[in-house]
Parts: sequence; C-alpha cells; structure tokens
Amino acid sequence: MAHPKRKISKQRRDKRRTHYKATEPTLVTCQNCGATVQYHRVCPECGHYKGKLAIEKESAI
Repeated sequence: MAHPKRKISKQRRDKRRTHYKATEPTLVTCQNCGATVQYHRVCPECGHYKGKLAIEKESAI
C-alpha cells in the first residue's frame, strides 16, 4: 500500500475540499393544497404525492 512521503498541510488539505458547494433544496407548490414542498416528497400538509393520496392525514378536531 502507498504511504505518503510527507505530511499534507491543513491548508493544502482544505484547498482540495473547497469544490463542494451546498445548495438549498428545490421547492415546488403542492398540486392539491398549494403548500410549499420539496421535490419528490409527500406533502406534509395534505399527504398527497403526484396528485394521489400517499399518507392518510388525521383531520384536526
């Protein structure tokens, strides 16, 4: 197995890791209730996904 001949400095190590950029998630509106939802997620308000009921939500009494 290969072993490093010299220690890589913190600066050099951190330079290598700078290419990652965090992006905020893409949001869309729910087709059923109009709430803001992440892509490919069930709506937390109504429980619909792609126009179909995915999760049965209890109504507030």
